[in-house]
Amino acid sequence: MTFEVPELTEETIFTWGAPPLKFGAGAIDEVGFEMSAYDVSRVLIVTDPGVNALGAPQRLADNLSRYGIESEIFDGVHVEPTDDSMNKATEYARAQGPWDGFVAVGGGSAIDTAKAINLLTSHPGELMDYINKPIGGAKVPPGQLKPLIAVPTTAGTGSESTAMCVLDILSMKVKTGISHWRLRPTLAVIDPLLTMTLPPQVTAAAGMDITCHAVESYTARYYTTFDRKKPEERVTYCGSNPVSDLWCEKAMSLLAKSFRTAVERGAEDVGARSDMMMAATFAGMGFGNSGVHIPHANAYPIAGMVKDYRPQGYPQDEAMVPHGESVSLTAPEAFRFSFDSAPERHLRAAELMDPRADKVNDPREQLPGVLTRLMRDIGIPNGIGGVGYTEADVPDLVPGTMKQQRLLATCPRTPTEDDIADILTKSVENW
Repeated sequence: MTFEVPELTEETIFTWGAPPLKFGAGAIDEVGFEMSAYDVSRVLIVTDPGVNALGAPQRLADNLSRYGIESEIFDGVHVEPTDDSMNKATEYARAQGPWDGFVAVGGGSAIDTAKAINLLTSHPGELMDYINKPIGGAKVPPGQLKPLIAVPTTAGTGSESTAMCVLDILSMKVKTGISHWRLRPTLAVIDPLLTMTLPPQVTAAAGMDITCHAVESYTARYYTTFDRKKPEERVTYCGSNPVSDLWCEKAMSLLAKSFRTAVERGAEDVGARSDMMMAATFAGMGFGNSGVHIPHANAYPIAGMVKDYRPQGYPQDEAMVPHGESVSLTAPEAFRFSFDSAPERHLRAAELMDPRADKVNDPREQLPGVLTRLMRDIGIPNGIGGVGYTEADVPDLVPGTMKQQRLLATCPRTPTEDDIADILTKSVENW
């Protein structure tokens, strides 16, 4: 007796993956023990100057040495990394190598830079070979990478649990990334105590990244609505699915409970900081498999074409829009646009993000209203106008968004250039 599978045209399969986690106060002091399980003798610790000055990388180096593992600290990570900064980091790692493994300690910038270093020192090729199409060659990593333990010091990107790294391409003034499951860290070690000294502005911006990860993932196009893929065609973002949904729902509930508290009095509230770290990791376990859509696609040109905006709490030596701010600025309008594709999901997200919010007459306004109140409460700039753009800049921003087809493909309602222009225009001011 044989079993024949019928020829299917719609997708019936979703994929989900995440690294093992070690979570809790003091977890940083167990990195040496964890790395010793991988039979490594020489490790590169990847961080940025600010985090290095606070001492966590040296603490990691001391812990590694207790298990006979030699390490070196590279603190040349650029906050909001670029192709130039990642190439320089890779050159350093190649020159000082070989390395048996890597530890990334810092925000998403450090973890993403470590992912790129790991890829480019483990296999031949240059950065642009692996960058997502249409900007780069989207080359598939040909084999396994070295062990990478990610130790986040901000509650935002979820990079410790995702399979992508994000960077600015300076010559094109656009953000893009590399996406492949082999980039996912071997282990995420999450210690909430490392976030206690984050300034309120950084807490707010990073937290909006969590928010958009969770809500975009939850409202993303459902996996069964895609065309059937062959095994070799499967990509990291497969659309919203039952497993990702669970993590996103939990992340939104944690944000509702603790986000404002973490911004207002995060220096003394370990519980709120723990909730935010969990929310970041959980949202990463959601969107890292299902995907994000319009707010993140818009964020790339908003960050990449920044003029002279210098946010409080960040290095002031150059203009930048923190990633968490850039994704949030068009989110209210983006969710108005996508509402009709899945009204119940948008309403459920609003309920999870703010269970006490009054119901409004126009249901499409429920989620945008919840988000704008949150953004006002925690000091996020008022729309793209708050970071230096005007309506006259919209035509220049649209092409950068349209280059993010990997993200826009996950939107439940496919936007045209005119749609994106309309969303950006209406996002010059959000309130």
